Amino acid sequence: MYYNHHPFPCLHCHPHSYIRMVHHLIERCLLLHMTRDQCIKALAEHASIRPVVTLTVWRELLKENRDFFQAYFHSISPRPFISGRIQKGPRFGRRKHY
Repeated sequence: MYYNHHPFPCLHCHPHSYIRMVHHLIERCLLLHMTRDQCIKALAEHASIRPVVTLTVWRELLKENRDFFQAYFHSISPRPFISGRIQKGPRFGRRKHY
C-alpha cells in the first residue's frame, strides 16, 4: 500500500518542526552566501516554503544574531574594485593642433 508521506513536517500539524526545518534551510543558504531575497526565492522554488514563512524566520534569526548578520552582510556585499597599481592618464590632455 502506498502512503503519501511528505519528507517535510507540516506547518499546521508540527509548527515547531517546520520552523526548525526552515531555520536549517536558511542556514544552508547562508553557507552558500545567498542574500535574503535569494534565500526566499530558493526556498519557495525548491522546498515549496511560502515566502512569508521564510521572511518571518529570517527576521527572528536576525533579531537573535544581530552581530553575525552584520558581519555576514558585510562579507557578501559587493565591493568596488580598488587597486593602487592602476594609473590613469591625465583626464584632459593637450590637443594637438595640426
